[in-house]
Amino acid sequence: MEVSDARRLKALEDENARLKKLLAEEMLDNAILKDVAAKKW
Repeated sequence: MEVSDARRLKALEDENARLKKLLAEEMLDNAILKDVAAKKW
């Protein structure tokens, strides 16, 4: 593996971690909204 490959891998891993965090936050927001919508007012 060359240095450029290692840098590309690191960049992709960082982006993957960022996207996973974003997805988890959106899933949590979605669960909260579903919970609120399910309650009777």
